[in-house]
Amino acid sequence: MARSRFFILMVGLGMLLFLNPLILQGKTEPKQTPENTISLKLPEPVKPQTFPRPLKFLVVNVIDRTGDPRPMLVSEGRGGIFFDRDRTVVVRQALEDSLGAAGMLAPDEASADFLLTVYLFQFGLAEGSGFEIFTKLDMNVVVKSRATGKSQEVPALGTSIEQAALRKKNIMKRAQASLEECLTTALRNFLRGVKLREAIESLSASVPQS
Repeated sequence: MARSRFFILMVGLGMLLFLNPLILQGKTEPKQTPENTISLKLPEPVKPQTFPRPLKFLVVNVIDRTGDPRPMLVSEGRGGIFFDRDRTVVVRQALEDSLGAAGMLAPDEASADFLLTVYLFQFGLAEGSGFEIFTKLDMNVVVKSRATGKSQEVPALGTSIEQAALRKKNIMKRAQASLEECLTTALRNFLRGVKLREAIESLSASVPQS
């Protein structure tokens, strides 16, 4: 009787491992390869809103607050998906490219009206049901007046959902498209949002008149 139960248990365990090979790989860290690496860049710069007077911004820093020690990892699922650069570098370049294209990027601190420090809380793929690719970028930008030293926080969020694919090559294409849309949306919400306009108005009102 005991031998029969042991046999049934072993057969059941064998079937479970056969049907779900990920159990055998559950503790395996995904490895970065050229095939699972995304080179992410904005399809085109995000045009910022206009202000009553011309303004210059300087991106002082982009700080990773995701808590993930692997700054280039986008997702552990689907065999692993990676950025080709640190996620903070991706966000910084996209923000500077957008400001630069609009003539609003200061070359140095002395030329800037406002200093930007970005805190990145999430940027990557969320693990879902497998039927969709959901990406999210969550950040707070501290906008600091160089004239007074006062600052305000401006939150910005970007999300995107793409239908999942079966083939790895198609998964990478859709993941890249979703990440590009997510990044574009977050920057648009920041650069064109009411929160930034209100922060600029408030910080400008405290600047001493000459």
